[in-house]
Amino acid sequence: MFIGTGVDITEVRRIRAAAEKWGDSFLKRVFTDSELKNAKTKTSFYQHLAGRFAAKEAVFKAAGDDSLSWQDIQISNDRTGKPVCLFLNGRGKFINVCISISHVKTYAVASAVVTKKS
Repeated sequence: MFIGTGVDITEVRRIRAAAEKWGDSFLKRVFTDSELKNAKTKTSFYQHLAGRFAAKEAVFKAAGDDSLSWQDIQISNDRTGKPVCLFLNGRGKFINVCISISHVKTYAVASAVVTKKS
């Protein structure tokens, strides 16, 4: 059963500016330790984080659950490189999420489709 769809576009410079202004307090509030560890392996650190940020925002919109927090959602990749949404802290047990992420030098965009698990 279809629950919702969401899309978000994020400016890479806004993520960079927030990280430079607030440092680890911003990064650790929005991203999980695993997401930050993975981003540090990328040559385009801020583009990568902007993509994850946009994906989380898209999931928030698609799920329609006001109680979800940044730390309840982790965006990673499967072994083929496809982005996947993992729920943490016992959240998201009854839903499936499909996401797509794309970015260029200045923007990152993501979409999410949420369905109920059968």
